[in-house]
Amino acid sequence: MIRTLCRTALLSAVITAVPSALLLLAGCGNGGTEAPAAPPPPEVGVLTVEPQELQLSVELPGRTSAYLVAEVRPQVSGIIRERLFTEGAEVAAGAPLYVIDPDTYQAEVNTAEAALAKAEAAANTARLRARRFRELVARHAVSQQDADDAIAVEQQAAADVAERRAQLARARIDLQRTRITSPIRGRIGKSAVTPGALVTADQAQAMATVQQLDPMYVDITRSSQDLLRLRDDMQDGRLQKAGGDAALVTLVLEDGSTYAHQGRLAFSDVTIDPSTASVTLRAVFPNPEQRLLPGMYVRALLAEGVRSAAILLPQEAVIRDAQGNASALVVDENQTATLRPLQVGRSVGPNWLIESGLRPGETVIRDGLQKVRPGSPVKPVARTPDSAALARMAPR
Repeated sequence: MIRTLCRTALLSAVITAVPSALLLLAGCGNGGTEAPAAPPPPEVGVLTVEPQELQLSVELPGRTSAYLVAEVRPQVSGIIRERLFTEGAEVAAGAPLYVIDPDTYQAEVNTAEAALAKAEAAANTARLRARRFRELVARHAVSQQDADDAIAVEQQAAADVAERRAQLARARIDLQRTRITSPIRGRIGKSAVTPGALVTADQAQAMATVQQLDPMYVDITRSSQDLLRLRDDMQDGRLQKAGGDAALVTLVLEDGSTYAHQGRLAFSDVTIDPSTASVTLRAVFPNPEQRLLPGMYVRALLAEGVRSAAILLPQEAVIRDAQGNASALVVDENQTATLRPLQVGRSVGPNWLIESGLRPGETVIRDGLQKVRPGSPVKPVARTPDSAALARMAPR
């Protein structure tokens, strides 16, 4: 009886479990036949490579220096009697600056004038005596030797007169030099001496310095390697000479502002500095407001030339690997991102100048690089620079 009941219960459990297992198997079979839908390709912002004419310029460090510099030194010795200028003022060429006590030099002039008068009197006597001896020797009244001696005395007296005149001229020059004048027009600095100080001729210390600040020189240094590269670009045709503005230079001051006046390149040194491997370029700038002062550090923008078919790529579109090699993701005809190695030149504003690796008309991914891998499909969307900038600023 008990065995019969157990068999009946077991049979009922099996009959009940079979439909559930069948239903479970049916559900698994239906789910395996339907695969999940593939995600759509990511949307990326792209731009089309378009060559353009580009005016290339280079930014170089420079220092300002005065157009003319004159260190005022005494040419005669003496005591400073007066200072005739205001420190820091503009002085004209020939303007009096100092007065050295002239009494001693005036006395030397007087002595030289007296010596000249004495020499001229002696020369007159010698001239008359030589004339008489010429007449007497013609009548054989005196010997030829006496006549020759008289002529020699006349010539010596004339030479003495010339010497005394030169001494007088030198004394007058020294007297004039007691009044020290400015050799150039410009702004004079502080005075190193005061009235009552003793100065000596050709002393090492300058009494004052006059500098002409309008116009102003800017000395620019450039590496010899850059000069060689520029010449190679010109010879190979990658860079054409600019027009009339090729020699124009723009200055950026220490505070970041742009100097109001443009300068011109006036001089290029012919010697390379062996310690820095650089050459000095000199530009001339007008300085009517005297905003430029000697010794200022500036940045000079120097026009190099024109590249007729330059390719520029925004810096955010360029990918760098661990070694610093540059590349970009290019969208091919199959709407697939392809990694393209690039040779990158200088930076031009927010862009890189591409030397090689891209062809005109190609499509480069600019926005959404983090969503793309090389070889994956993409959905390119052309964007203007403004819309791309807005998209980057939008919250994510």
